[in-house]
Amino acid sequence: MIREWIIFALCLGVGGHIALGVMLHIPDLWPGSTASFYGLLSGLAVYVLVQGARGLWKLFKSSAQTGTKNSSGPSW
Repeated sequence: MIREWIIFALCLGVGGHIALGVMLHIPDLWPGSTASFYGLLSGLAVYVLVQGARGLWKLFKSSAQTGTKNSSGPSW
């Protein structure tokens, strides 16, 4: 459970850095008054992407393990 909170906090931090980078490099795109809102949205989007990647990794890892467990030797 604590791992999920750590991942969530890191994703919010990355989202805040994305918002700060956009605000500093392209100030016309996101005004400073809404940077915190966009930072939160960016953080949530990063969190969704990370969770999706973790789900795909678990699916890939379990299918690879299932494939190696079912084979009892060479199939010649």
